Amino acid sequence: MSLQVEKMEKNMAKLTIEVSAEELEKALQGAYNKQKGQISVPGFRKGKVPRQMIEKMYGAAIFYDEAANALIPEAYSKAYDESGLEIVSQPKIEVVQIEKGKPFIFTAEVATKPEVTLGEYKGLTVDKVSNRVTAKEVDAKLEEEQKKNARTITVEDRAVQDGDEVVLDFEGFVNGVAFAGGKGENYPLTIGSGSFIPGFEEQLIGAEAEKEVEVNVTFPTEYHAEDLAGKEAVFKCTVHEIKVKELPELDDEFAAEVSEFDTLEEYKADIKAKLKEQKTAEGKRQKEDQVVEKAVANATMEIPEAMIDTQVQQMAQEFAQRLQSQGLNMEQYFQFTGLTADKMMEEMRPQAVKRIETRLVLEAIAKAENIEITEEKIDEEIAKMAEMYKMEVEKLKEYMGEAEKEQMKADMAVQEAVTLLVENSVEE
Repeated sequence: MSLQVEKMEKNMAKLTIEVSAEELEKALQGAYNKQKGQISVPGFRKGKVPRQMIEKMYGAAIFYDEAANALIPEAYSKAYDESGLEIVSQPKIEVVQIEKGKPFIFTAEVATKPEVTLGEYKGLTVDKVSNRVTAKEVDAKLEEEQKKNARTITVEDRAVQDGDEVVLDFEGFVNGVAFAGGKGENYPLTIGSGSFIPGFEEQLIGAEAEKEVEVNVTFPTEYHAEDLAGKEAVFKCTVHEIKVKELPELDDEFAAEVSEFDTLEEYKADIKAKLKEQKTAEGKRQKEDQVVEKAVANATMEIPEAMIDTQVQQMAQEFAQRLQSQGLNMEQYFQFTGLTADKMMEEMRPQAVKRIETRLVLEAIAKAENIEITEEKIDEEIAKMAEMYKMEVEKLKEYMGEAEKEQMKADMAVQEAVTLLVENSVEE
C-alpha cells in the first residue's frame, strides 16, 4: 500500500491510497467465492460457474464493488496510522481506479483537528454565587416531601376542582365526526397538569361525576397530527371519579416516618444542610460554565464542516441509545414529536459546535499549561471506577486497553484545565 497526503483548505485533507494489483486480485477472487453460489449460468450448476465465464457474460466489473468494500477498511486504517494526521471525521471515500491487473486507488477526504489560538483565559470574571439557604426554601422542600406522602382519597360530595385527580371517558369530534386517537376510557388526569390540549382541563372544573360535559378546544397550529392542526374540536367527557390528595400533618411523627430523624426540627436542619450542599455544587458548576464559555469566546479556530457532521451523528447515536434504555426507538420518537431525522440533526448542530469548541479550547489550555496526568492519578481514577462498578481494580484494568487509558488521560487533563480556569477567575 502507498499513501499520498494532500492538505486542503479549512482543515481538510485528502488521502490518496493505492493498493497493489495483487491485493486487488485476491479481493476479486474473494468476491467471486462469496457470490458464485447466487449466480446462474445455463449449463452450470449454481456455485460451479468459472469466474472467467461470469466476467465474460456480465463484465469484469461484476465483482468490483464487493472487492472494493473488502479492501477499503483495512487500507484506510493503515493510511490513518501512517498519515500522521489528527483525523476528526468519518472519511468521504471515492474510488479513483479499479480494474483487473492494475492497482486499486481510492481517496479519503477527512477533517483534521483545527489549530486553536488561545485568547485570555486567566483572570476571567465570574458571578458571585451565594449558597445561603432561606427558611422559605426549606419550607418548600418540606412541602414537596409532604405532597409525596399524601394519601389519595375519593370525594363524592362536590364537583371537580383545580388540582383534583379524575378518571374520565372522553371522545373528540371535529365538525361532528369522531377522529382517530381522540377517544379514551377510564383515563386518569390531574387537573392543571397541562397534559391535554390548552383549555381542556380548565373546562372540566365544575363537572359533576357521571354527568356528561362538552369541552371546546382548538388544536395548536403546530400539532403533530397535521389533519387536526389548528382545527376546532368538541370533546364529550364523563367524569367517573374525583380524587383529592390528603396531606399529612407536619410534625415529629411525619419526620420520623420519612427520615432518619426523630423530630421535625432535626429533619428541617438536615434539609437545610443538603440544600446548602446542593447550592454549593450548583455554584461550582455555574462558575465552570462561565469561565469555559468566556475562554472559548476569546479563542479563535476554524472548525471543518465534516467534523461538525461527525459530532452531530455521534450525538444522534447517543440520543438513540438513551431512548432505547427507556424502551423507545427513534421511529416512535419522531412519531410523537413530529420531527424528522434531518430536522433533529439540524437542531443538534449548534450544540455540536459548542461541544467541539469547548473540547478544543480546553485541550489547548491543558497543553499550554503543561498539564500532564500521571500514572498514579490514572490508578486513582480506575480505583474509583472499580468501586462504582463493584469490580476488582485489576479486573477493570484487564478490560481497559491503551486507547481507553489515553482517552481517560485526555479527559482528566481537560477537567484539570477547567479547575485551573476557575482557580484563576475573579468573582464580581
